[in-house]
Amino acid sequence: MTSSDPYAVTDSLDDALLQVIVTRLETRGRHPAFEKMLMDYLNAMSIDAATTVLDMGCGTGVAARAIARRRDFSGRVLGIDLSPTLAQTAARLAADEGLRDRAEFRAGDSRRLDLGDGVFDAVVAHTLLSHLDDPLAVVREAARLVRPGGMIGIFDGDYASMTFGHADAAKGKAYDEAIIGGVVTSPRVMRQMPRLLKAAGLQLVTSFSYSLPKWARRTSGRPPSNPFAGWCPSPASSRSRRPMPGPKASGSTLRRGSSSAPATITATSRGGRCAEKV
Repeated sequence: MTSSDPYAVTDSLDDALLQVIVTRLETRGRHPAFEKMLMDYLNAMSIDAATTVLDMGCGTGVAARAIARRRDFSGRVLGIDLSPTLAQTAARLAADEGLRDRAEFRAGDSRRLDLGDGVFDAVVAHTLLSHLDDPLAVVREAARLVRPGGMIGIFDGDYASMTFGHADAAKGKAYDEAIIGGVVTSPRVMRQMPRLLKAAGLQLVTSFSYSLPKWARRTSGRPPSNPFAGWCPSPASSRSRRPMPGPKASGSTLRRGSSSAPATITATSRGGRCAEKV
């Protein structure tokens, strides 16, 4: 399956596409289901006790701002994103919320950051790994950057579970691959977490599972060439208005232990979801 994931190349997108991404990330970040999942794994990380937090692939800073505005959090969050535009947007949104003293944002590649070993109490990668062709690089970088005994939180989607209902199995499979390839680079990354964690020297401690809402949107004709546009598939040959399964989402919180056996907490959500309408 060939990916045309725009989130993987945000540093090279034009302003129009970046504004679509800003709208999409902020809209999704305000969805009650996503807010709850974010709060669940931040609570599992005991994030309020952290003095320094790194948000890898921060986008518009949805996770970083959620951490910074927590009542019992008194530390600082550094958000890093591949796109200078998204990092600047995140800084502006944080300033608008009065969070300038708690949250800072910079452009950078989360696969290789010019930051010292073990300098963060906690690291978060919120919907980042599925957009990478080498997610292990980020998991290893997170393990390097978190202090011994610190926490790592990973949240992402199991996009490989996205399926398209169609009377023609071959067309259904082609639609699946076209849509998945248009929104993510590594649709099976959360299924690969046990292997990735082991390779990074992290040990699984616990996990969470969630079901995401499912819905269908009426359309006609073939899938568009750019599924990223927010299109949610409905077979042209079907009159069914029933919701269809989409990608599952997964979240993980991980711990690097202070002893010889690093500990990891992971949270994985289960359920279907089609791409949001932008």
